[in-house]
Amino acid sequence: MPESAPTVDATVVDSTVVDEGLLRRMLRRAGRTVARPAVECLELLLDGQTPHTVRLTMLAALTYLLVPTDLIPDFLPIAGFSDDVVALTALLGMVRTHLTDSIRDRARQRLDRWFS
Repeated sequence: MPESAPTVDATVVDSTVVDEGLLRRMLRRAGRTVARPAVECLELLLDGQTPHTVRLTMLAALTYLLVPTDLIPDFLPIAGFSDDVVALTALLGMVRTHLTDSIRDRARQRLDRWFS
């Protein structure tokens, strides 16, 4: 008799976990053009309609991109950034597939508050 798949806790990220002040300061330094996709990703993560597998994949990709240690060290020519490209491709694919007009609007409103 095959075992059933293990269950996963549905709570992936909660808006209370995000330090909005720190995020706002970092993105204001980067500028609105860089901040827009980052805030769209944040809104996608926080949106209750985003499937949990998408949230987990996005969090894993973002974590991998931000953590200084890589599977393949970045100082190696060409190969060093190939693992980062895979993580970035997964992240962009999730965003492109699941980003709605509602999420874009919320991101724009947040940016308008942050960059007023």
